[in-house]
Amino acid sequence: MGQLMGGCMPVESGFLAKYQGLLYNILSWDHLTAFWNKLDRQAGWYLYPVGHHLPGSAADPEEVDRFVRHLDELLRQDHDEDYCGIVYADDLERPSFIKIYDPHNLGVACGSSGRHVFPGWIMSLQPPVELRPEVTPNNRKRWWNSLFA
Repeated sequence: MGQLMGGCMPVESGFLAKYQGLLYNILSWDHLTAFWNKLDRQAGWYLYPVGHHLPGSAADPEEVDRFVRHLDELLRQDHDEDYCGIVYADDLERPSFIKIYDPHNLGVACGSSGRHVFPGWIMSLQPPVELRPEVTPNNRKRWWNSLFA
């Protein structure tokens, strides 16, 4: 089973409080489009592909825009459903924390498998702490690296 924290990160981290706190689901693809349009790309987002190295700094607005465009395309292509349901945010109008689940790693409904399913990506206005899933698929590592090569 993966670990929620790496090293000696304090449990009271604001990032972890957001990670483990109440988040709202974006159920429809139309709502996801509207949500992305509300996102302030200049807010200082940390883009964290879970299982990769932590970002050393916040992304610039162009990087955030590229990430959102490519991620949206990937989600719609790989999550072949008529609903979204794999993006969560702390606030749907002015988010400061967003979890995005990988369509190819959704686990079992209701957590009945007994294992924690990590999101594929996190967008946060606070610097993230390391989350360590058991395995990060190589295709997702390549996808991430190709965005910022």
